Amino acid sequence: MNNKTIRSIKGTQDILPEESIKWQSLENEIRKITSHYGYEEIRTPAFEQTKLFSRGVGEETDIVSKEMYSWTDQGGENLTLKPELTASVARAYIQHNLGLVSPVNKLYYIDALFRRERPQKGRYRQFHQFGVEAFGSEHPEIDAEVIALAISIFYSVGLEELQLNINSIGSPECRKNYRIALQEFLKPHFSNLSETSQKRFNNNPLRILDTKAPHEINILNDAPIISNYWTDEDETHFKKVIEYLDILEIKYQLMPRLVRGLDYYTRTTFEITSSNLGAQDAICGGGRYDGLVEMLGGKPTPGIGFAAGMERLLLAIKNNQSKKNKVQIYIVGLGDNARGTVIKLAEELRQQNIATEFDVLRRSLKAQLREANKMDVSYAIIIGDKELESNQLELKNFSTGDQQKIELNKIVDHMNSLSF
Repeated sequence: MNNKTIRSIKGTQDILPEESIKWQSLENEIRKITSHYGYEEIRTPAFEQTKLFSRGVGEETDIVSKEMYSWTDQGGENLTLKPELTASVARAYIQHNLGLVSPVNKLYYIDALFRRERPQKGRYRQFHQFGVEAFGSEHPEIDAEVIALAISIFYSVGLEELQLNINSIGSPECRKNYRIALQEFLKPHFSNLSETSQKRFNNNPLRILDTKAPHEINILNDAPIISNYWTDEDETHFKKVIEYLDILEIKYQLMPRLVRGLDYYTRTTFEITSSNLGAQDAICGGGRYDGLVEMLGGKPTPGIGFAAGMERLLLAIKNNQSKKNKVQIYIVGLGDNARGTVIKLAEELRQQNIATEFDVLRRSLKAQLREANKMDVSYAIIIGDKELESNQLELKNFSTGDQQKIELNKIVDHMNSLSF
């Protein structure tokens, strides 16, 4: 590869055909399971007004302050490639008055996102997420349903050893009081905090609870717990969520220091981990965001959702059951006279939902049979001058090696009668 060759941009990837099959399998499963729960797909533009994310996600979050791809276009408008999807879906909910269409809107998405992060295994600058957002209900049963949906998808694609970690970060009132208490606790330790945590101290102290630094984890062992600041309504809501999870027989771990880093979260917050991913084991994060729609200019509307990274999920799937789309029949064509018959027969078989290939390089019989074997086809149909003259095609069964003659006008019906 010479110096003039153009390569993909750092932090992006090409999804080649062999991998694309796995993506399709995962996407199909997501669509199937979400439909069982009554969720409908929503698609939003690749870029939005920058203020959507600065207002909805939070000016001081890492996403907005460090990671967004933003620019000013020729018209002077500030635009940003989507770094996350909840704010975009909420904007669409408000703009199209979906609350008037139905009192509860249950939506899902599969989409590409963009963040300027340090690329690492399973994490890219252009990456993909799927997730759900449910608007309209403040009640704990929708919290339980959203969690059950996420777990159902992960189990359906073959993930094992899942763990649900769950907490409640309470109402805005609770969060305000807890923030003050946390800052008071951390003040004597300020000089021992990392530079990142020191920056978060004033702007977003709850994010310090996300630290992975061992010495900060030790400090936080004695920090106040947010459940001590819940209102009565916060406590009642969370106890009901837990009760419903018990009814659904969904196992969980109460994590009193689990928070979500975005400003719009309230009450229920959760993550799902898988030991298949090693140390960085989170595959899904979500929670309730009852203030987001109002924050973006809509009417007060409760909401809850989750998002999961597709790349990380594919990494975590054990013994992925998705297989390459198998070609079932390979038609071997020999000579000029056979080509028209080969093309027509291939199309007739494809119309019967039988995956069929034929040679377009005009190779020899031996080369074509070698290609059919490489494709691991079930059968090969051989058509040459001799077969056309007798009106009988040669059918080779690749699993047994047997060959038989089938009349040309009966081959489609015969292949239809076989199980692949």
